[in-house]
Amino acid sequence: MNKIITSLITLLLLVSCSSNEDDTLQSKKITINFVHKWDDTVVTKADFNTEKFETRNEDKVSIERYRYVLSNIKLVDANNNETPLSDYLLVDLGEEQNLIFETDKIVLNGTYSLNFTFGFTDEDNKDGEYSDLNVDFFVPSNLGGGYHYMQFDGKFTSATTTTATGFNYHVIRAANITDPANPTYQDTSIAVKLTDIKVTNNDVIINVNVDINQWFENPNTWNLNTLNQMLMPNFDAQLLMSSNGTTVFSLDSDS
Repeated sequence: MNKIITSLITLLLLVSCSSNEDDTLQSKKITINFVHKWDDTVVTKADFNTEKFETRNEDKVSIERYRYVLSNIKLVDANNNETPLSDYLLVDLGEEQNLIFETDKIVLNGTYSLNFTFGFTDEDNKDGEYSDLNVDFFVPSNLGGGYHYMQFDGKFTSATTTTATGFNYHVIRAANITDPANPTYQDTSIAVKLTDIKVTNNDVIINVNVDINQWFENPNTWNLNTLNQMLMPNFDAQLLMSSNGTTVFSLDSDS
């Protein structure tokens, strides 16, 4: 009798362990919501083409286009095990493209970070590599080729520029073409790591805040009166953009 009871207990334990393992290894739906803001105010395409935002430099701004590339998107656990989510995404606020990204992955329970690159690293920034970016997101060969990291366009007025004037805040790999015969380049993509994401048996929802205003204020106060157009061939401006971009992305506390 004792042998029978022992066998039954062992069988129940095996079934229980197997069931728990199956639950843990089940595919989870992972959703990333990109929530665009100006400071604490949510920005949608309904806010475009209206001068309703103000920078630290007190320039009044309207947005006409805001789109950017994120690449090498992945979840990383405490042991540096990686779960790739997407090779790259073109996020377009005006066209409402990829504002919500969804995928199904097997992810064990635990604490993770969401890692991605704003733009492309030099290794990934190759001409012709991404067919959907080849039409109007490429960078001319005289600036090193590859792709834009971001196209941010709009108009502004200020105390000295009272007529609405266009700006093109376009972010690319920094190119120094002072000597066209010997250009130099600097990878200005931004590695982003958003930490302390809790994964349980439920589907995973990650809310990423994208604070557009940070491009104009942290750590460099941006003066649109002097830096508004022809920024792509401006090596120093691209370095300033890369520095300001490090605080654009943050994790919402609800994630």
